Amino acid sequence: MASSKGVRSRGLTWGALSTVAIGLLTTAVATPALAADKPAKPTIVLEHGAFADASSWNAVIKELRADGYPVVAAANPLRGPAHDAAALRSVLDHVAGPKILVGHSYGGSVISVAGANDPRSRPSCTSPPSCPPPARPPWS
Repeated sequence: MASSKGVRSRGLTWGALSTVAIGLLTTAVATPALAADKPAKPTIVLEHGAFADASSWNAVIKELRADGYPVVAAANPLRGPAHDAAALRSVLDHVAGPKILVGHSYGGSVISVAGANDPRSRPSCTSPPSCPPPARPPWS
């Protein structure tokens, strides 16, 4: 019998991977290829929720890296939405090229603020209640 933690972990992993996949499809359609034969892959930036830490993304990171994606699992200081978004923004400022931001739960709110007004960031959430409404087309 599977433990509830194992089932929850698998659900989080599949939810996160499906969210990243949607973001990648959007990126593939909306971003022109830098090289004719091999487009650059966006960096996936993962932001955890309120009751976790960056290590909660380990299984997702392993799969994304195996597929050749650069991945950053940002530490969330959990000091409040404005402070946490500023901390993530400082991480994003050091990531070159297009970025897909993935937030779980509270992390969805953080990525919504941190990625605002950044034309190279595409926020995506694993928990729909935390997701921002689409305010602008991707990569506009």
